Amino acid sequence: MAEFVYPPVIGAVRTLFKALDLRFDIQGSEHIPRQGGAVLVSNHIGYLDFAFCGLTALPSKRLVRFMAKESVFRHKISGPLMRGMKHIPVDRSQGEHAYAHALEALRSGEIIGVFPEATISPSFTLKTFKTGAARLAQEAGVPLLPMALWGTQRLWTKGRPRNLGRNHIPITMRVGEPMPADASEPVASITGRLRERVQELLESAQRAYPVRPKSPADTWWIPAHLGGTAPTPAQVKDRG
Repeated sequence: MAEFVYPPVIGAVRTLFKALDLRFDIQGSEHIPRQGGAVLVSNHIGYLDFAFCGLTALPSKRLVRFMAKESVFRHKISGPLMRGMKHIPVDRSQGEHAYAHALEALRSGEIIGVFPEATISPSFTLKTFKTGAARLAQEAGVPLLPMALWGTQRLWTKGRPRNLGRNHIPITMRVGEPMPADASEPVASITGRLRERVQELLESAQRAYPVRPKSPADTWWIPAHLGGTAPTPAQVKDRG
């Protein structure tokens, strides 16, 4: 089926990123298969993570269909674009419809993008992973593609103003090797292995990140366990 919306959107996004003079460090894109279904799984720290995750699939000439909350599809601007790019709306009260849609897409050879934390992590650490990604991969008989990104929270994240000036912000991304989701393995076990791998990739991206804060006031985007002033997971839970 012809793609009339996705390629122009990619072009616009790449133009925006160039205008912002973002500095990309992407490793592991070769792990994205050139054909066949797969579930791309990433941490979630900023509102633009969809666009960044999708960039990792471009060298393989693949388009990623992301599962996103339904409210994004109701927005007068993002809604038509999301539908045109064939992303999948998720109504949390009726999640089985989104699951069935994603499963059908995987079986037809699509790559489905999932943020298993289900929402942005204000602590910038990994939250508990929901089991949907593992279930999808297992039932469709496709691999999981773990990845992690870092630096996107500095552009636009929950509770912070947008920072979309020409500030040369580095964005670091790491894609791991495909992980099998064997039918004989419990979904909880697969999910545990997946989270461990995403954590490893996240730590790799953090170690490679070239920017260190110049003052204590600029440590809001760094997790507390790394010496930053982002809220701890416990503090986030207490607020929620």
